[in-house]
Amino acid sequence: MIYLFGARVVGPLEPYVVGYCECLARLGFTEATRAHHMSLVAHLSRWLAGERHEAGDLTVEVAHRYVGVRAAAGYCEFRSLRSLDRLLAYLRGVGAAPTAPAVVLTATDVLVDRFRAHLLSERGLRPNGAASYVASVLPFVARVAPDGSIDSSKVTARDVMTFLSELARSLAPGTVQRRASALRALLRFWFLDGAIGADLSVAVPKVAHRPAALPRGLPAEQVAALLAACNTGCANGLRDRAILTLLARMGLRAGEVAGLRLDDLDWRQGEVVVHGKGGHVGRLPLPTDVGQALVAYLKAGRPVDALDRRVFIRGRAPRCGLTRIGVTEVVMHAAHRAGLDTIYAHRLRHSAATGMLAAGAPLVEIGQVLRHASVSTTAIYAKVDTEALRALAMPWPGEETR
Repeated sequence: MIYLFGARVVGPLEPYVVGYCECLARLGFTEATRAHHMSLVAHLSRWLAGERHEAGDLTVEVAHRYVGVRAAAGYCEFRSLRSLDRLLAYLRGVGAAPTAPAVVLTATDVLVDRFRAHLLSERGLRPNGAASYVASVLPFVARVAPDGSIDSSKVTARDVMTFLSELARSLAPGTVQRRASALRALLRFWFLDGAIGADLSVAVPKVAHRPAALPRGLPAEQVAALLAACNTGCANGLRDRAILTLLARMGLRAGEVAGLRLDDLDWRQGEVVVHGKGGHVGRLPLPTDVGQALVAYLKAGRPVDALDRRVFIRGRAPRCGLTRIGVTEVVMHAAHRAGLDTIYAHRLRHSAATGMLAAGAPLVEIGQVLRHASVSTTAIYAKVDTEALRALAMPWPGEETR
């Protein structure tokens, strides 16, 4: 029998509870959270003993049955199979519980995995982007290759157009447009791979979609309100202020901020290495105010027990790096604290661009800072500069020229 944080652990999990508690401590979990987990281990261990199970019997099926019993008993915490993930992972790691059953790949899975590998290696997409492309084309693959072998009789220009027409009846134009782009990539890959005899990517029609709205940057006073909403007296506040400063001053994307590592900060040269879209890597000068915000966070805010070398770390355990969604949530929460409407991270990228434009920076320089692949992407910001466009506007017929 072992007592930990008030929990009495007996039964088949007793030999492993101390090690599991130490593992949680290394991951950065607080004593209160560890106490909750010890209570779970104690209850699960007693249930296993009552069912005449050993630790080695703790399969996914047995765990699923346990959480059902726990939920039926009226417990409010740890009522789903996902809540046992961390415990099961530890027990499997020390050889106490059986490994998770291997995922059996179907022939269709193998087919789309080859497409995913092509996107990652040849097209230079990041894992998230490749996953989005694969998810977009899965319905088409299931239609033309349900058994994993491509039926060339079902891959014709007419079939491609019919498939997209069906999508257009139920999905928004923007969604259909993204799926059409993914389908072009798939058909081009199949042609180059020899799976089909013609390049049917040219048969994918362009999707009518209204022009995107003009980039909407935030006024300077709202950006200042976002920064002021960060409580720099605590670690999370220092982190949030550094993130917001990077987004608003340097125009980084949320994923680029999340991916920053300590090795990407070149303090001697005053530069930051940015890992952008498509695997592109660039170096940008580090403005003084951005550097000061980063230094303040690294000195007094970044956890010393961080589990990886990413710059921005979660405030709660496990103390690993923030994700792209986590960075976006930082912006959203700061906006709510500042009394503003919901604002997402990309809005601050637009703010950086419009701020440079208002300061007189040419579009070429703005494109270099934002790391646009094409000048046509940066050109949309020219439409935002209404004062410059006013001088080019033709007078309305019949009106006096002023």
